[in-house]
Amino acid sequence: MSRTAFIFPGQGSQYVGMGKEFYDGFEEARAVYRLAGEASGLDVGALCFQENDKLNITEYTQIAMLATEVAILKVLESKGVKAEMTAGLSLGEYGALAAAKVMELRDLFYMIRKRGIYMQNAYPAGGAMTAVLGLENGVVEQICQETAGVVSVANYNCPGQLVITGEETAVAAAAEALKAAGAKRCVPLTVSGPFHSRLLAAAGEKLGAELAKVSIKDPVIPYISNVNAQEVTERAPVRELLKQQVSSSVRWQQSVEKMLALGINTFVEIGPGKTLSGFLKRIDRSAKCINIDKLSDLEKALEELSC
Repeated sequence: MSRTAFIFPGQGSQYVGMGKEFYDGFEEARAVYRLAGEASGLDVGALCFQENDKLNITEYTQIAMLATEVAILKVLESKGVKAEMTAGLSLGEYGALAAAKVMELRDLFYMIRKRGIYMQNAYPAGGAMTAVLGLENGVVEQICQETAGVVSVANYNCPGQLVITGEETAVAAAAEALKAAGAKRCVPLTVSGPFHSRLLAAAGEKLGAELAKVSIKDPVIPYISNVNAQEVTERAPVRELLKQQVSSSVRWQQSVEKMLALGINTFVEIGPGKTLSGFLKRIDRSAKCINIDKLSDLEKALEELSC
C-alpha cells in the first residue's frame, strides 16, 4: 500500500524562473504569488521570474522559495493529490506547515519574510558553513566539540553528508581537522550567515515574538520537525519548535528515517531542484521519490500517483 509524504527543499535550490510555468498555467498558483506579495510587501513574482541580484540573498530567497513551493502544492492539491505526512528542510519546513495547514497562508508568508530578515541580520560578522563529505556523524560531532570557537553540525542531510556551521575561523579549523580525520571533501558554502548555529539564537527569539502574534492550528496531517525528527500532531509545540529551528541542527536524515519507520514509501519533493531526492537515494534506495519542479514533472507525477 502506498503511503505518501510531501517534502519541501530549503535554500540553495532557487533559480530565476522557478515556478513560472505554474504561474502561467494555473490561477491557484497566481493567487499564491499575489498573496505572498501582499503579506511580504515584495513583488514576489518579479523576484522569482525576472533576472535580479536579490534571489540568492537570504531575506529574499526564503519568501521566493516558499511562494514557489506553496504554488506548486496548491496546484497538486487541486488535482486531488493527498499526503499522509509532510516535512521540509530548513525553510522547507514552512512548506510542510502549508501542507499541514498549521497557519493561514498569509501568516505563513509574513513569518517566512520575518525569518529571512532576522536570519540575514543575526550575525553581522558573517560566519561560515561547510559541507563535509565521507565521515560518520559521530566523528564530525566530536571534532566540532574539540575545535575552539563556535562550530557545530547545521544539517544531517544523508549518510556521509553533513554541513557544519559557526564562526568563520572555527569552521575553517574544524574543516582542516575533518580532512585529517579522513573526510573525502570539505566544501565551503556560499552563504550569508552561520545558519542553524547558536549564533542565530537572537534571530530565533525575534521570530518567537512574531509567532506569538499569529494563530496556530492543529496539523491536518502530521509534519516532522527539523529540531527533533519527531511527528507534530497538535498545535501546542509548534511555536517553540519553529523558534528553536533557526539555531538548531536540521535533522533531515533522521526525519526521513522517521517517516520510513512510520510506513511512508513514496516521497513527493515539491519545489525547485532535486536535492531531497538525492538525499533520499542515499538514505534508502528502495523508497520512491517523485520531484515536481516543472510542469512536465507534474504530468509525470499525476501518472505515477494514479490521479
